[in-house]
Amino acid sequence: MGGVRKWRVFVVLLFSVVLVGRVRGIGVNWGTQATHPLPPSTVVKLLKDNGIQKVKLFDADSNTLDALKKSGIQVMVGIPNDMLSSLANSVEAAEKWVSKNVSAHVSSGGVDIRYVAVGNEPFLSTYNGSFESTTLPALQNIQSALIKSGLANHVKVTVPLNADVYQSSSEKPSDGDFRPDIHDLMLQIVKFLSDNGAPFAVNIYPFISLYKDANFPVDYAFFNGYQSGINDNGKVYDNVFDANHDTLVWALQKNGFGNLPIIVGEIGWPTDGDKNANLQYAQRFNQGFMSRYVSGKGTPMRPGPVDAYLFSLIDEDDKSIQPGNFERHWGLFYFDGQPKYQLSFGSSRNGLVGASGVHYLAKKWCVLKPSANLNDEQVAPSVAYACENADCTSLGYGTSCGNLDTRGNISYAFNSYYQVNDQLDSACKFPGLSIVTDKDPSVGDCKFRIMIQTDSAHPHATLGSYSYTMLLLLFFFFTVL
Repeated sequence: MGGVRKWRVFVVLLFSVVLVGRVRGIGVNWGTQATHPLPPSTVVKLLKDNGIQKVKLFDADSNTLDALKKSGIQVMVGIPNDMLSSLANSVEAAEKWVSKNVSAHVSSGGVDIRYVAVGNEPFLSTYNGSFESTTLPALQNIQSALIKSGLANHVKVTVPLNADVYQSSSEKPSDGDFRPDIHDLMLQIVKFLSDNGAPFAVNIYPFISLYKDANFPVDYAFFNGYQSGINDNGKVYDNVFDANHDTLVWALQKNGFGNLPIIVGEIGWPTDGDKNANLQYAQRFNQGFMSRYVSGKGTPMRPGPVDAYLFSLIDEDDKSIQPGNFERHWGLFYFDGQPKYQLSFGSSRNGLVGASGVHYLAKKWCVLKPSANLNDEQVAPSVAYACENADCTSLGYGTSCGNLDTRGNISYAFNSYYQVNDQLDSACKFPGLSIVTDKDPSVGDCKFRIMIQTDSAHPHATLGSYSYTMLLLLFFFFTVL
Protein backbone atom coordinates (compact mmCIF):
# COMPACT_ATOMS: atom_id res chain seq x y z
CA MET A 1 0.00 0.00 0.00
CA GLY A 2 2.90 2.35 0.72
CA GLY A 3 4.16 1.96 -2.82
CA VAL A 4 0.71 2.66 -4.26
CA ARG A 5 0.33 5.76 -2.09
CA LYS A 6 3.73 7.09 -3.19
CA TRP A 7 2.83 6.46 -6.81
CA ARG A 8 -0.44 8.36 -6.44
CA VAL A 9 1.39 11.29 -4.87
CA PHE A 10 3.88 11.25 -7.74
CA VAL A 11 1.09 11.26 -10.33
CA VAL A 12 -0.65 14.16 -8.60
CA LEU A 13 2.60 16.14 -8.43
CA LEU A 14 3.39 15.37 -12.06
CA PHE A 15 -0.09 16.43 -13.14
CA SER A 16 0.30 19.68 -11.18
CA VAL A 17 3.63 20.38 -12.83
CA VAL A 18 2.10 19.80 -16.26
CA LEU A 19 -0.80 22.15 -15.55
CA VAL A 20 1.40 24.89 -14.16
CA GLY A 21 4.12 24.31 -16.75
CA ARG A 22 1.91 25.04 -19.69
CA VAL A 23 1.42 28.67 -18.70
CA ARG A 24 4.51 29.62 -16.73
CA GLY A 25 7.20 31.97 -17.98
CA ILE A 26 7.91 33.63 -21.29
CA GLY A 27 9.26 31.55 -24.14
CA VAL A 28 11.71 32.37 -26.91
CA ASN A 29 12.39 31.10 -30.41
CA TRP A 30 15.86 29.63 -30.83
CA GLY A 31 16.89 29.67 -34.47
CA THR A 32 20.25 28.37 -35.68
CA GLN A 33 20.66 29.76 -39.22
CA ALA A 34 23.98 31.38 -38.41
CA THR A 35 27.42 31.06 -39.94
CA HIS A 36 28.97 30.87 -36.46
CA PRO A 37 26.33 29.63 -33.99
CA LEU A 38 27.03 29.62 -30.30
CA PRO A 39 27.47 26.13 -28.82
CA PRO A 40 24.12 24.70 -27.68
CA SER A 41 25.40 24.38 -24.11
CA THR A 42 26.24 28.11 -24.10
CA VAL A 43 22.76 28.96 -25.34
CA VAL A 44 21.06 26.77 -22.72
CA LYS A 45 23.06 28.53 -20.00
CA LEU A 46 22.01 31.86 -21.55
CA LEU A 47 18.36 30.77 -21.34
CA LYS A 48 18.69 29.71 -17.71
CA ASP A 49 20.65 32.82 -16.70
CA ASN A 50 17.78 34.93 -18.02
CA GLY A 51 15.03 32.87 -16.41
CA ILE A 52 13.60 31.77 -19.75
CA GLN A 53 11.55 28.64 -19.17
CA LYS A 54 10.25 27.73 -22.62
CA VAL A 55 11.98 27.43 -25.98
CA LYS A 56 10.64 26.88 -29.47
CA LEU A 57 12.92 25.18 -32.00
CA PHE A 58 12.58 24.99 -35.77
CA ASP A 59 13.91 21.46 -35.99
CA ALA A 60 14.84 18.61 -33.67
CA ASP A 61 18.62 18.75 -33.81
CA SER A 62 20.04 16.11 -31.47
CA ASN A 63 22.91 18.30 -30.24
CA THR A 64 20.47 21.04 -29.30
CA LEU A 65 18.15 18.62 -27.53
CA ASP A 66 21.05 16.97 -25.72
CA ALA A 67 22.05 20.37 -24.35
CA LEU A 68 18.51 20.82 -23.01
CA LYS A 69 18.62 17.63 -20.96
CA LYS A 70 17.43 18.13 -17.40
CA SER A 71 17.53 21.90 -17.89
CA GLY A 72 13.99 22.44 -16.64
CA ILE A 73 13.21 24.25 -19.91
CA GLN A 74 10.07 23.24 -21.76
CA VAL A 75 10.65 22.54 -25.45
CA MET A 76 8.69 22.80 -28.68
CA VAL A 77 10.47 20.86 -31.42
CA GLY A 78 9.85 21.68 -35.06
CA ILE A 79 9.35 19.83 -38.32
CA PRO A 80 10.48 21.83 -41.39
CA ASN A 81 8.03 22.31 -44.25
CA ASP A 82 10.13 20.24 -46.62
CA MET A 83 9.42 17.17 -44.48
CA LEU A 84 5.63 17.53 -44.54
CA SER A 85 5.14 15.51 -47.71
CA SER A 86 7.02 12.43 -46.51
CA LEU A 87 5.30 12.51 -43.12
CA ALA A 88 1.88 13.03 -44.70
CA ASN A 89 2.29 10.03 -46.97
CA SER A 90 3.72 7.54 -44.49
CA VAL A 91 2.61 6.65 -40.99
CA GLU A 92 5.82 4.67 -40.68
CA ALA A 93 7.89 7.78 -41.46
CA ALA A 94 5.97 9.70 -38.79
CA GLU A 95 6.56 6.92 -36.24
CA LYS A 96 10.28 6.87 -37.01
CA TRP A 97 10.46 10.66 -36.67
CA VAL A 98 8.69 10.62 -33.29
CA SER A 99 10.81 7.73 -32.05
CA LYS A 100 14.07 9.46 -32.98
CA ASN A 101 13.23 13.08 -32.19
CA VAL A 102 10.75 12.89 -29.32
CA SER A 103 10.60 9.53 -27.55
CA ALA A 104 14.37 9.04 -27.38
CA HIS A 105 14.93 12.44 -25.79
CA VAL A 106 11.95 12.32 -23.42
CA SER A 107 12.42 8.80 -22.11
CA SER A 108 16.18 8.56 -21.77
CA GLY A 109 17.43 12.11 -22.20
CA GLY A 110 15.28 13.99 -19.74
CA VAL A 111 14.24 16.63 -22.28
CA ASP A 112 10.92 18.25 -21.38
CA ILE A 113 9.31 18.23 -24.83
CA ARG A 114 5.77 19.62 -24.68
CA TYR A 115 4.92 20.36 -28.32
CA VAL A 116 5.71 19.27 -31.85
CA ALA A 117 5.35 22.09 -34.36
CA VAL A 118 4.38 20.44 -37.64
CA GLY A 119 5.60 22.81 -40.33
CA ASN A 120 6.18 26.54 -40.06
CA GLU A 121 3.71 29.01 -41.57
CA PRO A 122 2.89 26.51 -44.36
CA PHE A 123 -0.04 28.52 -45.73
CA LEU A 124 1.82 31.72 -46.52
CA SER A 125 0.48 33.08 -49.79
CA THR A 126 4.04 33.15 -51.15
CA TYR A 127 4.09 29.32 -51.07
CA ASN A 128 1.24 29.23 -53.62
CA GLY A 129 -0.54 26.39 -51.85
CA SER A 130 2.48 24.06 -51.90
CA PHE A 131 1.77 22.64 -48.44
CA GLU A 132 -2.03 22.76 -48.34
CA SER A 133 -2.49 19.09 -49.14
CA THR A 134 0.22 17.77 -46.78
CA THR A 135 -0.04 19.80 -43.56
CA LEU A 136 -3.15 18.18 -42.08
CA PRO A 137 -2.17 14.59 -42.99
CA ALA A 138 1.28 15.21 -41.47
CA LEU A 139 -0.40 16.52 -38.31
CA GLN A 140 -2.61 13.44 -38.15
CA ASN A 141 0.26 11.01 -38.67
CA ILE A 142 2.48 12.68 -36.06
CA GLN A 143 -0.45 12.58 -33.63
CA SER A 144 -0.97 8.87 -34.33
CA ALA A 145 2.73 8.28 -33.74
CA LEU A 146 2.60 10.13 -30.42
CA ILE A 147 -0.39 8.03 -29.36
CA LYS A 148 1.43 4.83 -30.28
CA SER A 149 4.48 5.97 -28.32
CA GLY A 150 2.36 6.69 -25.24
CA LEU A 151 3.29 10.40 -25.23
CA ALA A 152 0.12 11.97 -26.60
CA ASN A 153 -1.10 13.14 -23.19
CA HIS A 154 2.16 14.96 -22.51
CA VAL A 155 3.25 16.11 -25.98
CA LYS A 156 0.79 18.05 -28.13
CA VAL A 157 0.97 18.75 -31.85
CA THR A 158 0.29 22.10 -33.44
CA VAL A 159 1.17 24.02 -36.57
CA PRO A 160 2.54 27.58 -36.23
CA LEU A 161 0.59 29.72 -38.68
CA ASN A 162 1.11 33.20 -39.98
CA ALA A 163 -1.55 35.73 -39.07
CA ASP A 164 -2.58 35.92 -42.73
CA VAL A 165 -4.64 32.71 -42.39
CA TYR A 166 -7.42 34.92 -41.04
CA GLN A 167 -8.64 38.39 -41.90
CA SER A 168 -11.31 40.95 -41.15
CA SER A 169 -13.69 42.39 -43.74
CA SER A 170 -13.34 45.70 -41.88
CA GLU A 171 -10.89 47.09 -39.34
CA LYS A 172 -12.91 45.48 -36.54
CA PRO A 173 -11.84 42.14 -35.03
CA SER A 174 -15.48 41.06 -34.76
CA ASP A 175 -15.59 40.82 -38.56
CA GLY A 176 -12.79 38.28 -38.54
CA ASP A 177 -12.88 34.89 -40.23
CA PHE A 178 -10.47 32.51 -41.87
CA ARG A 179 -9.10 33.32 -45.32
CA PRO A 180 -11.64 32.26 -47.96
CA ASP A 181 -9.22 30.18 -50.07
CA ILE A 182 -8.28 27.97 -47.10
CA HIS A 183 -11.42 28.34 -44.97
CA ASP A 184 -12.50 24.69 -45.14
CA LEU A 185 -8.95 23.44 -44.57
CA MET A 186 -8.54 25.72 -41.56
CA LEU A 187 -11.74 24.37 -40.02
CA GLN A 188 -10.47 20.81 -40.45
CA ILE A 189 -7.19 21.73 -38.75
CA VAL A 190 -8.93 23.62 -35.96
CA LYS A 191 -11.27 20.68 -35.32
CA PHE A 192 -8.28 18.34 -35.25
CA LEU A 193 -6.49 20.56 -32.70
CA SER A 194 -9.62 20.79 -30.58
CA ASP A 195 -10.26 17.03 -30.67
CA ASN A 196 -6.71 16.35 -29.49
CA GLY A 197 -6.46 19.02 -26.78
CA ALA A 198 -3.89 20.94 -28.79
CA PRO A 199 -3.50 24.74 -29.09
CA PHE A 200 -3.71 27.01 -32.12
CA ALA A 201 -0.28 28.59 -32.68
CA VAL A 202 -0.10 31.94 -34.47
CA ASN A 203 2.76 34.28 -35.31
CA ILE A 204 1.87 37.97 -34.94
CA TYR A 205 4.19 40.74 -36.12
CA PRO A 206 3.10 44.37 -35.68
CA PHE A 207 6.44 45.35 -37.25
CA ILE A 208 5.34 43.82 -40.56
CA SER A 209 2.23 46.03 -40.56
CA LEU A 210 4.50 49.06 -40.32
CA TYR A 211 7.00 47.65 -42.83
CA LYS A 212 4.39 46.98 -45.51
CA ASP A 213 2.35 50.18 -45.15
CA ALA A 214 4.04 53.57 -45.11
CA ASN A 215 0.78 55.11 -43.82
CA PHE A 216 0.39 52.71 -40.91
CA PRO A 217 0.25 54.73 -37.65
CA VAL A 218 3.51 54.04 -35.83
CA ASP A 219 2.09 54.30 -32.30
CA TYR A 220 -0.59 51.72 -33.10
CA ALA A 221 2.20 49.12 -33.43
CA PHE A 222 3.20 49.56 -29.76
CA PHE A 223 1.52 49.25 -26.37
CA ASN A 224 1.35 52.84 -25.20
CA GLY A 225 -2.36 53.46 -25.65
CA TYR A 226 -2.80 54.76 -29.21
CA GLN A 227 -5.43 57.48 -28.95
CA SER A 228 -7.20 56.79 -32.25
CA GLY A 229 -7.92 53.15 -31.46
CA ILE A 230 -10.78 50.98 -32.71
CA ASN A 231 -14.04 50.68 -30.80
CA ASP A 232 -15.51 47.30 -31.62
CA ASN A 233 -18.91 47.10 -29.92
CA GLY A 234 -17.50 48.50 -26.70
CA LYS A 235 -14.15 46.69 -26.82
CA VAL A 236 -11.39 49.23 -27.41
CA TYR A 237 -8.26 48.33 -29.38
CA ASP A 238 -5.36 50.72 -28.91
CA ASN A 239 -2.69 48.46 -30.44
CA VAL A 240 -2.51 46.23 -33.49
CA PHE A 241 -1.44 43.12 -31.54
CA ASP A 242 -4.70 43.01 -29.60
CA ALA A 243 -6.73 43.67 -32.74
CA ASN A 244 -4.91 40.98 -34.70
CA HIS A 245 -5.10 38.42 -31.91
CA ASP A 246 -8.81 38.98 -31.36
CA THR A 247 -9.54 38.75 -35.08
CA LEU A 248 -8.37 35.15 -34.67
CA VAL A 249 -10.48 34.73 -31.55
CA TRP A 250 -13.55 35.87 -33.49
CA ALA A 251 -12.68 33.56 -36.41
CA LEU A 252 -12.50 30.63 -34.00
CA GLN A 253 -15.66 31.66 -32.17
CA LYS A 254 -17.72 32.06 -35.36
CA ASN A 255 -16.82 28.56 -36.41
CA GLY A 256 -17.64 26.90 -33.10
CA PHE A 257 -14.22 26.78 -31.46
CA GLY A 258 -14.32 29.81 -29.19
CA ASN A 259 -12.55 28.03 -26.33
CA LEU A 260 -9.56 26.70 -28.29
CA PRO A 261 -6.30 27.68 -26.55
CA ILE A 262 -4.04 30.08 -28.47
CA ILE A 263 -0.25 30.21 -28.36
CA VAL A 264 1.53 33.23 -29.82
CA GLY A 265 4.33 31.28 -31.46
CA GLU A 266 6.35 34.30 -32.54
CA ILE A 267 6.25 37.96 -31.58
CA GLY A 268 9.05 40.51 -31.58
CA TRP A 269 10.76 43.42 -33.29
CA PRO A 270 13.99 43.51 -35.36
CA THR A 271 16.83 45.92 -34.65
CA ASP A 272 18.42 46.52 -38.06
CA GLY A 273 17.94 46.18 -41.80
CA ASP A 274 15.10 48.70 -42.15
CA LYS A 275 14.33 52.28 -41.13
CA ASN A 276 11.81 51.03 -38.55
CA ALA A 277 14.06 48.23 -37.31
CA ASN A 278 16.19 49.77 -34.59
CA LEU A 279 17.19 49.29 -30.97
CA GLN A 280 14.82 51.97 -29.67
CA TYR A 281 11.70 50.56 -31.33
CA ALA A 282 12.63 46.97 -30.44
CA GLN A 283 13.14 47.83 -26.78
CA ARG A 284 9.88 49.81 -26.73
CA PHE A 285 7.90 46.99 -28.31
CA ASN A 286 9.34 44.04 -26.43
CA GLN A 287 9.26 45.78 -23.05
CA GLY A 288 5.70 46.88 -23.70
CA PHE A 289 4.71 43.34 -24.55
CA MET A 290 6.57 41.89 -21.55
CA SER A 291 4.92 44.33 -19.15
CA ARG A 292 1.51 43.20 -20.38
CA TYR A 293 2.61 39.58 -20.31
CA VAL A 294 3.76 39.76 -16.70
CA SER A 295 0.56 41.54 -15.65
CA GLY A 296 -1.57 38.81 -17.26
CA LYS A 297 -3.68 41.45 -18.96
CA GLY A 298 -4.35 39.58 -22.19
CA THR A 299 -6.60 41.02 -24.88
CA PRO A 300 -10.20 42.34 -24.85
CA MET A 301 -11.54 38.97 -26.06
CA ARG A 302 -9.07 36.85 -24.05
CA PRO A 303 -8.32 38.84 -20.88
CA GLY A 304 -6.32 36.08 -19.20
CA PRO A 305 -2.57 35.40 -19.42
CA VAL A 306 -1.05 35.03 -22.90
CA ASP A 307 1.14 32.05 -23.78
CA ALA A 308 3.89 33.46 -25.98
CA TYR A 309 7.36 32.95 -27.45
CA LEU A 310 9.45 36.01 -28.24
CA PHE A 311 11.10 36.09 -31.61
CA SER A 312 13.90 35.63 -31.34
CA LEU A 313 16.72 34.77 -29.00
CA ILE A 314 19.84 35.38 -31.14
CA ASP A 315 20.53 37.06 -34.49
CA GLU A 316 20.95 34.69 -37.44
CA ASP A 317 23.29 36.01 -40.12
CA ASP A 318 22.59 33.17 -42.56
CA LYS A 319 18.81 33.53 -42.79
CA SER A 320 17.11 34.24 -46.10
CA ILE A 321 16.53 37.95 -46.63
CA GLN A 322 13.77 37.42 -49.18
CA PRO A 323 11.16 38.90 -46.79
CA GLY A 324 13.51 41.84 -46.03
CA ASN A 325 16.99 42.70 -44.76
CA PHE A 326 15.60 42.84 -41.21
CA GLU A 327 15.26 39.02 -41.14
CA ARG A 328 18.76 38.59 -39.74
CA HIS A 329 18.22 40.98 -36.83
CA TRP A 330 15.29 39.74 -34.70
CA GLY A 331 17.43 38.65 -31.75
CA LEU A 332 17.24 39.94 -28.21
CA PHE A 333 20.95 39.15 -28.35
CA TYR A 334 23.60 39.72 -31.00
CA PHE A 335 25.21 36.71 -32.71
CA ASP A 336 27.67 36.44 -29.82
CA GLY A 337 24.97 36.25 -27.15
CA GLN A 338 25.45 39.79 -25.88
CA PRO A 339 22.25 41.75 -25.11
CA LYS A 340 21.24 44.53 -27.47
CA TYR A 341 19.25 46.60 -24.97
CA GLN A 342 17.78 46.47 -21.50
CA LEU A 343 14.72 44.27 -21.17
CA SER A 344 13.00 43.09 -18.02
CA PHE A 345 11.19 39.77 -17.92
CA GLY A 346 9.48 40.81 -14.71
CA SER A 347 11.77 38.81 -12.45
CA SER A 348 14.31 40.02 -9.92
CA ARG A 349 16.93 40.19 -12.68
CA ASN A 350 17.89 43.69 -13.76
CA GLY A 351 17.93 43.41 -17.53
CA LEU A 352 19.28 40.73 -19.81
CA VAL A 353 22.31 38.63 -18.93
CA GLY A 354 24.79 38.01 -21.75
CA ALA A 355 26.34 34.71 -22.76
CA SER A 356 29.47 33.71 -20.87
CA GLY A 357 32.62 31.97 -22.05
CA VAL A 358 32.38 33.30 -25.62
CA HIS A 359 35.69 33.39 -27.50
CA TYR A 360 36.35 35.77 -30.38
CA LEU A 361 38.72 35.80 -33.31
CA ALA A 362 41.67 38.20 -33.25
CA LYS A 363 41.06 41.95 -33.18
CA LYS A 364 41.64 42.58 -36.84
CA TRP A 365 39.51 43.73 -39.72
CA CYS A 366 39.59 43.66 -43.51
CA VAL A 367 39.03 47.12 -45.02
CA LEU A 368 39.45 49.08 -48.23
CA LYS A 369 43.02 50.24 -48.79
CA PRO A 370 43.41 53.98 -48.19
CA SER A 371 45.14 54.21 -51.57
CA ALA A 372 42.41 52.31 -53.44
CA ASN A 373 40.69 54.12 -56.30
CA LEU A 374 36.90 54.09 -55.99
CA ASN A 375 36.66 54.14 -59.79
CA ASP A 376 38.58 50.89 -60.06
CA GLU A 377 36.50 48.52 -62.17
CA GLN A 378 37.13 45.77 -59.62
CA VAL A 379 35.27 47.58 -56.83
CA ALA A 380 31.67 46.84 -57.81
CA PRO A 381 32.04 43.09 -58.45
CA SER A 382 34.15 42.69 -55.31
CA VAL A 383 31.51 44.30 -53.12
CA ALA A 384 28.76 42.30 -54.84
CA TYR A 385 30.64 39.09 -54.14
CA ALA A 386 31.35 39.95 -50.52
CA CYS A 387 27.72 40.83 -49.79
CA GLU A 388 26.42 37.80 -51.64
CA ASN A 389 28.54 35.51 -49.47
CA ALA A 390 28.37 37.35 -46.14
CA ASP A 391 25.99 39.77 -44.45
CA CYS A 392 25.59 43.39 -45.58
CA THR A 393 22.08 43.91 -44.22
CA SER A 394 23.28 46.65 -41.85
CA LEU A 395 24.00 48.83 -44.88
CA GLY A 396 21.23 50.88 -46.42
CA TYR A 397 18.79 53.67 -45.71
CA GLY A 398 17.83 53.96 -42.06
CA THR A 399 20.05 51.09 -40.89
CA SER A 400 22.76 51.11 -38.22
CA CYS A 401 25.46 51.65 -40.87
CA GLY A 402 23.33 53.77 -43.19
CA ASN A 403 25.47 56.86 -42.62
CA LEU A 404 28.75 55.41 -43.87
CA ASP A 405 30.38 57.00 -46.89
CA THR A 406 31.25 54.97 -49.98
CA ARG A 407 34.62 53.88 -48.64
CA GLY A 408 33.00 52.87 -45.38
CA ASN A 409 30.38 50.77 -47.20
CA ILE A 410 33.06 48.93 -49.13
CA SER A 411 35.11 48.31 -45.99
CA TYR A 412 32.04 46.99 -44.19
CA ALA A 413 31.35 44.51 -47.01
CA PHE A 414 34.95 43.34 -47.11
CA ASN A 415 35.10 42.88 -43.36
CA SER A 416 31.84 40.97 -43.23
CA TYR A 417 33.20 38.48 -45.77
CA TYR A 418 36.53 38.30 -43.92
CA GLN A 419 34.91 37.54 -40.56
CA VAL A 420 32.49 34.95 -41.94
CA ASN A 421 35.51 33.16 -43.35
CA ASP A 422 37.26 33.07 -39.96
CA GLN A 423 39.74 35.81 -40.87
CA LEU A 424 41.52 33.64 -43.39
CA ASP A 425 44.26 35.56 -45.21
CA SER A 426 42.74 34.55 -48.54
CA ALA A 427 39.43 36.17 -47.52
CA CYS A 428 41.01 39.62 -47.58
CA LYS A 429 42.50 39.38 -51.07
CA PHE A 430 40.07 41.55 -53.03
CA PRO A 431 42.32 42.37 -56.00
CA GLY A 432 44.37 45.46 -55.19
CA LEU A 433 41.63 46.82 -52.94
CA SER A 434 41.81 45.35 -49.44
CA ILE A 435 44.11 45.37 -46.45
CA VAL A 436 44.03 43.89 -42.93
CA THR A 437 44.14 46.38 -40.07
CA ASP A 438 44.24 46.16 -36.28
CA LYS A 439 42.44 49.50 -35.93
CA ASP A 440 38.70 49.14 -35.30
CA PRO A 441 36.90 50.87 -38.22
CA SER A 442 33.56 51.06 -36.35
CA VAL A 443 31.85 54.45 -36.51
CA GLY A 444 29.25 55.42 -33.88
CA ASP A 445 26.40 52.91 -33.89
CA CYS A 446 27.86 51.13 -36.91
CA LYS A 447 29.89 48.23 -35.56
CA PHE A 448 32.38 46.29 -37.65
CA ARG A 449 31.93 42.97 -35.87
CA ILE A 450 34.60 40.43 -35.05
CA MET A 451 33.32 36.89 -35.45
CA ILE A 452 33.31 34.37 -32.64
CA GLN A 453 35.34 31.18 -32.60
CA THR A 454 33.38 28.03 -33.33
CA ASP A 455 34.20 24.33 -33.31
CA SER A 456 33.43 24.01 -37.01
CA ALA A 457 34.56 26.52 -39.58
CA HIS A 458 32.12 27.94 -42.10
CA PRO A 459 34.26 28.40 -45.21
CA HIS A 460 32.98 30.33 -48.18
CA ALA A 461 34.72 30.55 -51.52
CA THR A 462 37.87 32.63 -51.37
CA LEU A 463 39.35 34.97 -53.88
CA GLY A 464 42.04 33.91 -56.32
CA SER A 465 42.64 34.61 -59.99
CA TYR A 466 40.03 32.05 -61.05
CA SER A 467 37.59 33.29 -58.41
CA TYR A 468 37.99 36.79 -59.71
CA THR A 469 37.00 35.66 -63.20
CA MET A 470 33.86 34.24 -61.67
CA LEU A 471 33.36 37.56 -59.89
CA LEU A 472 33.23 39.41 -63.17
CA LEU A 473 30.69 36.93 -64.53
CA LEU A 474 28.60 37.37 -61.39
CA PHE A 475 28.75 41.15 -61.70
CA PHE A 476 27.72 40.87 -65.34
CA PHE A 477 24.62 38.92 -64.42
CA PHE A 478 23.81 41.35 -61.61
CA THR A 479 23.95 44.33 -63.93
CA VAL A 480 22.11 42.66 -66.82
CA LEU A 481 19.32 41.24 -64.67
